[in-house]
Amino acid sequence: MSPRLARALYTLAWWCALPAAALHLVWRALRQREYLRHWGERFVGHGARAPGAPAIWVHAVSVGETRAAQPLIEALARAHPQLHFVLTHMTPTGRVVGESIARAMSGRVVQRYLPYDVPCAVRRFLHETRPAVGVLMETEAWPNLLYAARDAGIAVVLVNARLSGRSAAKAQRFAALIRPASANLARVAAQSETDRARLATIYDGPIDVFGNLKFDLTPLPQLIEQGRLARAHWGEGPVWLAASTRDGEEALILDAFARRRERTARLLIVPRHPQRFDDVARLIAERGFGVVRRSSAAWNAPLADDAVLLGDSMGEMSMYYAAADAALIGGSLLPYGAQNLIEACAVGTPVVLGPSIYNFAQAALDALAAGAAIQVEDADAALDALEALTRDPARLQTMREAALRFAAAHRGATARTAAMVGELLAARAPQGGATEPSP
Repeated sequence: MSPRLARALYTLAWWCALPAAALHLVWRALRQREYLRHWGERFVGHGARAPGAPAIWVHAVSVGETRAAQPLIEALARAHPQLHFVLTHMTPTGRVVGESIARAMSGRVVQRYLPYDVPCAVRRFLHETRPAVGVLMETEAWPNLLYAARDAGIAVVLVNARLSGRSAAKAQRFAALIRPASANLARVAAQSETDRARLATIYDGPIDVFGNLKFDLTPLPQLIEQGRLARAHWGEGPVWLAASTRDGEEALILDAFARRRERTARLLIVPRHPQRFDDVARLIAERGFGVVRRSSAAWNAPLADDAVLLGDSMGEMSMYYAAADAALIGGSLLPYGAQNLIEACAVGTPVVLGPSIYNFAQAALDALAAGAAIQVEDADAALDALEALTRDPARLQTMREAALRFAAAHRGATARTAAMVGELLAARAPQGGATEPSP
């Protein structure tokens, strides 16, 4: 199939999918009403404009990408005080996390949803925002968006890039679409050598290996202190955290916890998605446990013997890690690919991983090799590992120290990425002045 035909069929598929996308947003709004807002941004590319020019556009899909983007945006803002930023997302939860960045940089950041990948919508988005450089986080290289950026003269880079084996195989099946579109990227910065090798199968341009931006996230001291204070209120016994759990995992964890003959530990569950907080609270109650939610006054109080803690807040993972002795990383018990284990290590909290780690494969393997993590096969084995670890203070302390060393050793991706973006900005304005892309 020719690239031209592949792109035409892809665009036609998007036009046909728009009604289904609208119905999907309505369905999601039944649990999270934010999905009913900003449809003009999603469907036609119309929204808030950057507060000034030149602007850097950063696309961070959801929570994880937005958190990873934060130190990069902050570094670019310090290095280029004249710049403004357009921060785009695809999910309301990502947008909520991005609000803290916008507040901290008052007047320099606007937020929008990135439009669906329909040519007229992405062209309007780029015409309104007029970025000097576009920065896509991790895997977000949409074909029509890349062609529109090329036509507008906008240099676009893919940073913190990763590509799982599964995604690489899928990209190969659609090589007639993906390879020509990816040629419009100016640069790619991969997380690891493995990612670089996979990306090279679909992209012929320069690929640097800069590491993972998430290692440069610094836990907020106030969140660490809040976690330790809450832990002091709860009473004796270790605290086991199930962090960023996905649908189906909470039931496995609660059932394994209920089967234990002795339950001297406190179980703290923090679901990945806020629309599932109430569902997980019901799961806890259905299994005969009391529910103590972060949002309740009982959070900072002594706990009943049957209490299970539920973290029903956003942006406080560092607090939950600080309150725990060790953490089971969600997404790893079922085939979701594991969530971010780096934040746990940055707080000094040892981690237990299930069998599925493909989303953070390199970081997980490095953490295992560093002695900061343990890998198991299922929920029962995970709780066995948490118990063995918290019953052995010397081993627990050794793993805490290993986690901190592991997190510190892999920092630096932000500085390397910011320097690359700075080079592109300088190339666009060689005389020191800012240039704007043509509409």
